[in-house]
Amino acid sequence: MELAAITLTFDPVVPLGDTASISLETIGVGIAIFVAIVLAAWIGRRTPATGRALPAAGPGLRPTGRSLAATGRSLAALGLRPDDLLFIAVGAVPGAVLGGRLGYVLDHLEFYRANPSLIADFSQGGLSLTLGVPLGIATAALLARLIGAPVWRWLHAAALPLLVGLALGKLASVLGGSGQGLASDLPWATAYAGPGPWGSLAPDVPSQPAQVYEALLLALAIGGLLAASGLRVVAKRDGGAMFVALGLWAAARFVVAFTWRDPVAVGPFRVDQVLSLLLLALAVLGVLERRRAPSLAPGWGESEPDIDASEPDIEAPEPA
Repeated sequence: MELAAITLTFDPVVPLGDTASISLETIGVGIAIFVAIVLAAWIGRRTPATGRALPAAGPGLRPTGRSLAATGRSLAALGLRPDDLLFIAVGAVPGAVLGGRLGYVLDHLEFYRANPSLIADFSQGGLSLTLGVPLGIATAALLARLIGAPVWRWLHAAALPLLVGLALGKLASVLGGSGQGLASDLPWATAYAGPGPWGSLAPDVPSQPAQVYEALLLALAIGGLLAASGLRVVAKRDGGAMFVALGLWAAARFVVAFTWRDPVAVGPFRVDQVLSLLLLALAVLGVLERRRAPSLAPGWGESEPDIDASEPDIEAPEPA
């Protein structure tokens, strides 16, 4: 008996001239990354780089307290620098690639045990998000520290964009047939017809749309993060939001993985689910650590008071 399904028959490839082409999924992922970066820049401009103190003077840095008092600008106007975001985004790439490859190897450990020479062959296999995302954040934070950017403030600014980008990226995978789950006779199971190429094996078999499930759960996670914005650990703007976002994402990924095609490896769980639980534990520890950290700024969405001209100037020290 033929399984009921939603059959998708579009062409997943857009030709670019006679010899080149680009997949719709690649375009969708690019849009997701662009939206996440723009959103991070917007939130960053609304996130004070410091508390009541200003950064040291130097080329390209912000004005001193004297000029701020003279113009009546607020410290909230001294948001995070968009040019720092470009460096930070590039800094996330090596961690995301290495972590993504490590996660993929762990997901297919038996194969790579038999073929260890293929571990470093990125033309074979793929990448996994579960380790790619946290390690990408780690290398981005390291680069932010190297260039003198306020790391914890940027982690706050990037939390919501991260979830938005991941949700949009999962929806983009529908355009390439990637991330299909277990075969299913559910009325909303999806199948892909036509030559493709499609991102899942046996694309014509009606399957659980696991990528859509994850996108929907991430939408709930976005709502959860926004609802948590009133909590002190998030409102301090010192990185707590990122740990909350990672915890929500890990929980969503753990639940969705029950519909994946990956084999059960540890008890009733798949390897990626075990990694998701570890990431969730790390996120909880991060929230607890950030909760104990001293508050550095007003809450999420709040503004610091304008500097009154009668206040003492906050002058940056002269360089040695």
